[in-house]
Amino acid sequence: MHQGHYVFSQIIGFVSRYTFQQCVDKCEGDHRVKTLSCWQQFLTMTFGQLGKRESLRDVCLCLTAHKAKMYHLGFSSHVVGRITLRDANENRDYRIYESFAYMLIKKARKLYENDSTLPSELTGNSVYALDSTTIGLCLSLFSWANFRSTKAGVKAHVLLDLKGNIPCFVLITDANVSDVTMLDVMIFEAGAFYVMDRGYLDFSRLHTIHTAQAFFVTRAKHNTKLKRLYSNSITKDEKKNGIRCDQVVVFAHETSHEKYPDKLRRIKYYDAKTDRYYVFLTNNFTLSARTIAELYRNRWQVELFFKWIKQHLQIQSFWGYSENAVKTQIWIAVAVYALVAIIKKQLGLPQSMHEILQILSISLFDKTPLKQLFFELDDPKENADSGKQLKLLDI
Repeated sequence: MHQGHYVFSQIIGFVSRYTFQQCVDKCEGDHRVKTLSCWQQFLTMTFGQLGKRESLRDVCLCLTAHKAKMYHLGFSSHVVGRITLRDANENRDYRIYESFAYMLIKKARKLYENDSTLPSELTGNSVYALDSTTIGLCLSLFSWANFRSTKAGVKAHVLLDLKGNIPCFVLITDANVSDVTMLDVMIFEAGAFYVMDRGYLDFSRLHTIHTAQAFFVTRAKHNTKLKRLYSNSITKDEKKNGIRCDQVVVFAHETSHEKYPDKLRRIKYYDAKTDRYYVFLTNNFTLSARTIAELYRNRWQVELFFKWIKQHLQIQSFWGYSENAVKTQIWIAVAVYALVAIIKKQLGLPQSMHEILQILSISLFDKTPLKQLFFELDDPKENADSGKQLKLLDI
């Protein structure tokens, strides 16, 4: 099917041009555009992300070196100029790429909806991890992103679907925006679990989640005053697995009780590996205490997601200095993450996301079919031959 097609062209084949154009038309992105369409801009920036290019000059130079292949890669016949691409990033509405990233996210989530490493008790529930990460910027170049007296930055707030580890909500804000304010803009899904760290411990906002018939799991702060109403019994197996107490509580302080007047569940857990105690708060009274502790442990997946995109996608060094250029680059990086996740699932690739991206980065100009590119890696004959060659070299 893809015989003779470049790898980059095959990757773009997983993208719906019609869906992308809908996003462009919604924001009138191609209005009065003569040289570089939004589609060509997206292709060029995606090439830079997949190829791990370090700057716009690097992207354009690499494409210029393969000018004869441009059409077959999916680009227009002429090479994109660096200044033209820079202007497009600074002036084209970043919401075009935000909308398209959400389209890819929606497709990826549907593919991964049955993938879960969560406890079996949560089979029918959606589980999300909420957190944020700060992306540092140079204050002299990004003065609009003033964070501190000597530092600039933006913050990415992410709600990660733990079934497949696909981000389903992303918001880019100034770095000084408080994490807990994200609970004001989110729409909570009834029956879903939202796992958060102590930075989101706000009593009135947690009660909003409760009244939406959703569940939360978070950690108590050391100064959180709670009044125990009664304790649930703990089995020997639970105690062996680190559960120290399972209590039904209410807020002891009058002001706190006004903000959250309903009952809560407090679970104390001991982690033998780190020799630390954790106190969890939740409004769910049906799951086992061990499952609640396991839920919070899975919150670490959002931290791994931040680490992954910072290490493997280009969101640490930016190719434009305006706010629009920065958000455009971040949203295209999110779109690339979702696109790689879609390719992994649809082709049934055994490699990790990191391995897939590494292989793609050095294969964009190959004409190997994608499946063949990944499934021939573990060819036993090839491994046997390479072993013989090593022995000959040793001699």
